[in-house]
Amino acid sequence: MKKLYFLLVICIFIGCKKETPKIIPAVVKKTAPAIILTDERKVQIDTALLSTFKSETLKQFYNSSENTTVWGNLKKRTYVLSQLSKAEELGLNPEDYKASKLKKFEEKINNLTDGDLATYDILLTYNFEKYLNHLYKGKLNPKNLYRDWDLDEKTFDVNDVLIKGFNKNKLDSVVENIQSKAYTYKQLLKALEIINTFPDDNIKTIESAEKITLRDTNSALINIKKRLLYWQDMTGKDSLTQIYDQKTFESVKKFQERHGLASDGVIGIGTINALNYSKEKRKQQIIANLERWRWYTNELAENYFIINIPDYSLNVVEGQDTTLVRNIVVGTSKRKTPIITSTLRTVVFNPTWTVPPTILKEDVVPAMKRNRNYLANKNITIYDTAGKVVDPNSWNENKPGNYRYVQSPGYNNALGLMKILFPNNHSVYLHDTNHRNNFGRSNRSLSSGCVRVENPLELAEHILDDSEKWSKDRIDTIIASKKTTSIKITKKYALYQWYWTAWSKKNQLIFRADIYNLDSDLYAKLRN
Repeated sequence: MKKLYFLLVICIFIGCKKETPKIIPAVVKKTAPAIILTDERKVQIDTALLSTFKSETLKQFYNSSENTTVWGNLKKRTYVLSQLSKAEELGLNPEDYKASKLKKFEEKINNLTDGDLATYDILLTYNFEKYLNHLYKGKLNPKNLYRDWDLDEKTFDVNDVLIKGFNKNKLDSVVENIQSKAYTYKQLLKALEIINTFPDDNIKTIESAEKITLRDTNSALINIKKRLLYWQDMTGKDSLTQIYDQKTFESVKKFQERHGLASDGVIGIGTINALNYSKEKRKQQIIANLERWRWYTNELAENYFIINIPDYSLNVVEGQDTTLVRNIVVGTSKRKTPIITSTLRTVVFNPTWTVPPTILKEDVVPAMKRNRNYLANKNITIYDTAGKVVDPNSWNENKPGNYRYVQSPGYNNALGLMKILFPNNHSVYLHDTNHRNNFGRSNRSLSSGCVRVENPLELAEHILDDSEKWSKDRIDTIIASKKTTSIKITKKYALYQWYWTAWSKKNQLIFRADIYNLDSDLYAKLRN
């Protein structure tokens, strides 16, 4: 009976036992991973010292080490110090990262007090993080420099990158991994390497007020030949005479081609200006372009249009293969083509053209005041606010903004026979032109901001990518109708409308005229 009672009590106890509540995991805000510390000398860091740097990133970094020094490992310190000391190889200034000061700390590492060791540790982290940020997204912010640059802001979790590299003993790959993988960026780094192999130059400025052609005699040719020899466009020995001989002629053509000039061998003002660039000025130009490329996206889309404004070129790239190349015309220095990253949306055949405010003010109004038939001669109709056609003689020259000015479709329309639209804040697009002879010029900074494209109908056929629905014959039929027709681009193309004036190709330095005068000013700000 006692046994039965005992078993009954146990059953009751088991049956009444409360079910263990399920633990619901809390939503934890993402923080930097903990730093794996080594056995080397470590000291505590005063948070007041961290606060003097006014860097939230720095505080978070040391929060991951419980405010303890982390750079006790000699190999890790040596890597960081070596990277900062050779920052110049990547176009950056080592002293922006206190390279000399850090080196002095390292030289007396064994004699540092705990306070000095903490300071050194913080300085290593602070400057290396600054260096990584500059490599990933540039030292300067283009939004603070330019009004007509539309680029997506690049975000970068420097602590995540640094701590993972630190913990996995892969610090030595961090610097390479965060940089742009774009071909042009790599060729800019190569260009910097190449130009550093040239000796210092002390060649006098070339002065010539007249064009020099083959067989001419001109005293400027002595320094011209020196420059050609210096830049290795001319090889071997030369007597440095004042005669423009065949060897020099071929060397000039090679030089002109490298600089995007008409390679006709005629030495004019453009060639003289390019020859007068010193090694130092060219090096500064390369460094300015490296900074620009760090502003651009690191990962390019699968399919894209990439426009180099100073090179007057448009390349269509699909699956890492360049499928089309086009000459383009870009904005003048007064009406610059904006820098844009966007996505192509629509092809418009037989577009109308509405005169934009700047052209209205600077071109149309003065012309209309001289000749009331100016717009009619260009097939442009004036509309009032009610949408009614206005006779040119009734146009109020004192209130030109009260009207719309629309050019009818046709071969002579300012936009030509086609335009390509993409979202942007500058009211610009790619389009054909009624000045088709301009594509043969070497200087094509001629438009009012939009990009004019050579042979645009072939380009449209290519990107619409439907041989049945949008064949050449079908497109020709639409053009002949003079009816405005909009077609959505179904294949996704990114648009990179960018600006760079230097790179390298097959171990040769390539330069373009800085048509918007951006390089020198940018370099000065970088080194300020």
